[in-house]
Amino acid sequence: MSNNRPPSANIRKRPKKQMMLFSGRANPLLAQEVAVQLGTELVPTSAYDFANGEIYVRFEESVRGSDAFVIQSHTNPINEAIMEHLLMVDALKRASAKRITVVMPFYGYARQDKKHRGREPISARLMADMYKTAGADRLICVLHTDQIQGFFDGPVDHLMAIPILSEYVATKYGDQDLAVVSPDAGRIKVAEQWSKRLGGAPLAFIHKTRDINRPNEMVANRVVGLVRDRVCVLVDDMIDTGGTITKAADALMADGAKAVVIAATHAILSDPAVERLRDCAAEEVIVTNTLPFAPEKEVGGITVLSIAPLISAAIKEVFEDGSVTSLFGGRA
Repeated sequence: MSNNRPPSANIRKRPKKQMMLFSGRANPLLAQEVAVQLGTELVPTSAYDFANGEIYVRFEESVRGSDAFVIQSHTNPINEAIMEHLLMVDALKRASAKRITVVMPFYGYARQDKKHRGREPISARLMADMYKTAGADRLICVLHTDQIQGFFDGPVDHLMAIPILSEYVATKYGDQDLAVVSPDAGRIKVAEQWSKRLGGAPLAFIHKTRDINRPNEMVANRVVGLVRDRVCVLVDDMIDTGGTITKAADALMADGAKAVVIAATHAILSDPAVERLRDCAAEEVIVTNTLPFAPEKEVGGITVLSIAPLISAAIKEVFEDGSVTSLFGGRA
């Protein structure tokens, strides 16, 4: 039986994967560094604000069929950064990008991941819903808590800055007696990961109480664990106003610690955080550049490590259908 089908029916197209990297205006230096690590360039983008505050974005190149990665840190003014990010995702969807991966070095509203009292929103879940509605297929985030992965109806790659931060601490302070300290009992599992990377350093935590009606303010604290004559690595995921972490550092020194080193992923540094960090007992504050640093925040004693190698490696694995988990030795 002869085949009478037209020649076009036998054509088999082999799709070519094309990575395209986009950046909002919130943290362009980090996005540029990621592009350099990946050996590519950011897609030219027009973005500006109308007189009434509305945001306009447009990509200057065709994105049809591309594997699009759109980077935006949710920094102050945070709501403008989020809205610009959402508009970029919507523009990619309407321009026929094949797959859209949202890259959030800092996930806005991540702290509001559950209801503490009645009649409160779960804002972190709302954020995930908005990105899904805008057209995101996947999220790459440096998250505040693990459960946020379940808020998004699709793949979520949860990146951790612990390898970058702990390597720096081990290199600089590894020859001394260390203790890993969690600022509260709820983050002791993160401290355990730090301990494994620092040669099994003993653990301690700060017992604290809060007034739920006064955010960013700790009422009291005391040290639980042995820290005397040790360099205490005080680990947290973010520093906002700095009240909690600086009080914890002072409490450790009062309990006989040899020195205190603060290590945190996200340096939000809302006023008066810089002043508090400068005046507290910590010998060094180590953070990453998930959020941009204003010149006035670059004071002595604050060391900024780049998160770009981790983000670029994750993007490369996603683009090549590899394993992001492998970046963390099997745990991610």
